[in-house]
Amino acid sequence: MRTIVIGDIHSGYLALKQLLERIGVEKEDKLIFLGDYVDGWSSAVETVDYLLDLSTTIDCVFLRGNHDELVYDWLKDGLDKPMWLAHGGEASKSSYTGQSDKLIEAHKGFYKSLQNYHLDDKNRLFVHAGFTNLNGVEFEYFSKMFYWDRTLWEMVLGLDTTIGPQHALYPKRLKNYLEIYIGHTPVTRINKTKPVLAANVWNMDTGAAFKGPLSAMDVDSKTIWQSDPVYQLYPKERGRN
Repeated sequence: MRTIVIGDIHSGYLALKQLLERIGVEKEDKLIFLGDYVDGWSSAVETVDYLLDLSTTIDCVFLRGNHDELVYDWLKDGLDKPMWLAHGGEASKSSYTGQSDKLIEAHKGFYKSLQNYHLDDKNRLFVHAGFTNLNGVEFEYFSKMFYWDRTLWEMVLGLDTTIGPQHALYPKRLKNYLEIYIGHTPVTRINKTKPVLAANVWNMDTGAAFKGPLSAMDVDSKTIWQSDPVYQLYPKERGRN
């Protein structure tokens, strides 16, 4: 059995299908999705439908991303937030317009059921964005930090690489877990297109919403798979570019 973590999809249904074909997913595998399934490309409905179908045959863990909550708020309460619409929400709104009540209810159930984090039996943490409590996720005061925080990633990027976990200045947050897997902040911002390791934090968001590919990793072997750059699969769309 493989444990495979998958980065931010942003409605890149075509990239998701291509990626899973390249992985060669088998029924014994476990797939951990880091959130942000929607907002970006035109295939929000197709993406969630595909994930729901996939979960009937494959062990899937679906984590909550900030964009998933924004879409859920719109479907549930009609909250039309201008910032959401400007950052991929318009494409999701268009994808859902005209869909059946049955589909909308099924997708609302999907968004509501998303987990804020996943901790496996090897003390590896999977979370969309991060956490702020020095004692770990169980002690986090503000649950929205799990899918909005950027300070964890900013901290490890700026960390002095000459100091280790035993050093007095080493961040206590990082000592709680063997490894931490996140998305949320595209590594394309630091001119990378493959998952990036900083301290013990792996960032799996390789910019699928923009000009990058969708990425996955076997967390044991560290084998990486990637789709084509997602924008090439949607040549008539802008995504979030």
